[in-house]
Amino acid sequence: MADDESRDLPAIRTELVSALPAPPALIGRAGPRAAKRFFEFFAANIRNRNTRQAYHRALVDFFAWCDDRNFGLLEIEPIVVAAYIEYLATIYSVPTVKQHLAAIRMCFDWLVVGQIVPMNPASSVRGPTHVVKRGKTPVLTAEEARRLLDSIDIVTAVGLRDRALIAAMIYSFARVSAVVGMRVEDYYQFGKRSWLRLHEKGGKFHEVPAHHSAEEYLDAYILAGGIADDAKGPLFRTAAGRSGELSANGMTRQDVLRMVKRRAQAAGLSERICCHTFRATGITAYLENGGTIENAQAIAAHESPRTTKLYDRTGDEITLDEIERILI
Repeated sequence: MADDESRDLPAIRTELVSALPAPPALIGRAGPRAAKRFFEFFAANIRNRNTRQAYHRALVDFFAWCDDRNFGLLEIEPIVVAAYIEYLATIYSVPTVKQHLAAIRMCFDWLVVGQIVPMNPASSVRGPTHVVKRGKTPVLTAEEARRLLDSIDIVTAVGLRDRALIAAMIYSFARVSAVVGMRVEDYYQFGKRSWLRLHEKGGKFHEVPAHHSAEEYLDAYILAGGIADDAKGPLFRTAAGRSGELSANGMTRQDVLRMVKRRAQAAGLSERICCHTFRATGITAYLENGGTIENAQAIAAHESPRTTKLYDRTGDEITLDEIERILI
């Protein structure tokens, strides 16, 4: 048994490492222990795939910048990190700069714990101040949202899918990643109502009652797509070529964004519309029709009411009455 396990461990390690890009040259020159620890930072320390990709890009850029200036791993000091952050501030937005600094801090923390470097040069570096009181996400009016939904040709299963997907994001304030992560069984009946089980960040589930319009659109889509019996299959599926039919594969966030851009253009709406627009649109419509910040925060699964307030103005349990305030 022990022999079998010892044979499996190198295979597991090889599989994990092969799934990640090569380490930056600066890390590679620091030796195999540093390279292994760098890989482990992503494989073991960061569970969210999107965060992993964003942090990897940030760290590759940082170590390339240091390499171009002939800094070795042990020669990176706080003043080097500070200079890099000043450089980033000239080319990126403040939130992007703060994300890059967070990636650098976390990576060096991991390297310190692994005894690769003696101290974290980024721990004392302050990022730029960023105060936001109003979100920049483009928001549709109720009339524009209705025009978009009504403009979708629902003759095919793909058209029904697109309408149902957009409605799910609007009426449940859902992130696109939470929606594309849903399986057929995550749209379910409880009592007399239908519910949505959203796959949120960190492996959490967030359950929201389905608005009657979302329920109507999802029922029509599932019936036309013939996917009701595939409980473990993805709820929102890619198209099978140009047939208008569905494949067995789930949509990605990029698939949804392309669809949204295409549908928005066909409806004569702004090209700035993105997937997050529907989350902002639903929250704004809810608040404008008497909903409260507290309940909007609960429906959207925001950690802080400050985030919810970015979507406009103004704790009870989420009820169908609260969901039905989204008058679109």
